[in-house]
Amino acid sequence: MSASQQIYAAPFDAIAARYDETFSSSKIGQAQRAAVWMELAKAFLPGDRVLEIGCGTGVDACFLAKRGVHVTACDSSPQMIAVAKRRIEENGLRQFVQTRVLRAEEIAALDTNESFDGAFSNFGVLNCIAGLGQFARDLAQRVKPGASVLLCWMGPCCLWEMGWYLVQGDREKAFRRLKRDGVTAKIADGAFLRVHYPSVKSLVYAFAPQFRLTDVKGIGVAVPPSYLEPWAQHHPQLFQVCERADSLLGHCPGVRVLADHILVRLQRENVADGGKP
Repeated sequence: MSASQQIYAAPFDAIAARYDETFSSSKIGQAQRAAVWMELAKAFLPGDRVLEIGCGTGVDACFLAKRGVHVTACDSSPQMIAVAKRRIEENGLRQFVQTRVLRAEEIAALDTNESFDGAFSNFGVLNCIAGLGQFARDLAQRVKPGASVLLCWMGPCCLWEMGWYLVQGDREKAFRRLKRDGVTAKIADGAFLRVHYPSVKSLVYAFAPQFRLTDVKGIGVAVPPSYLEPWAQHHPQLFQVCERADSLLGHCPGVRVLADHILVRLQRENVADGGKP
């Protein structure tokens, strides 16, 4: 890797200013986020105190805050946090959302007296964590027994991605998620990040025994990945069909793990927090 291709500590600083424009406000971004919101609304109730890992520009935190949920929103990117703070202020939600510049791998630094009713992470933060086992143990120290943890990440087998790039004759991109050691992804000019694509099985193993799997949902089985936004804009009726199909396919065993993102719901078990043998 050349000097101009270093992996930065906060690579998402480079895209914070335009993230909402390119993803949050896009047809694909809104469709995938709405599917996640359905599960967040079921998991967290008014008055709950929830930890968000990788809050980005604060869209999910504000969604929960408007429902009366208190959120501690953390992100490794100071620029993302700056955008999130503006959104929180504009929506009058300061009493419900606290922000922290904090990497996922550093949640052990949170106040040990602070215990959360649940936690969640949306859209790929987990893909950027190399040591999921240690992260799981740290998270177990921050949430109460019985708490729900919702994790949404990019799975290893995205049907849309494989088909799209195979049609274009690009086998490298079609199967890039299957690489065991992950890939180096370009976030912006000069900003790169190492990305891994764990399976549901490997993630559940990393989070055991402190957490138990209770549900799996595919986010983006029929709805394509965000880089196909031009396709969605040019085929609005077909995209609506994809959205309706996603609500069904997202729950189908076998098919749901072929989505762009996978959302799992875990439950914190009342067990010792020792490491695996």
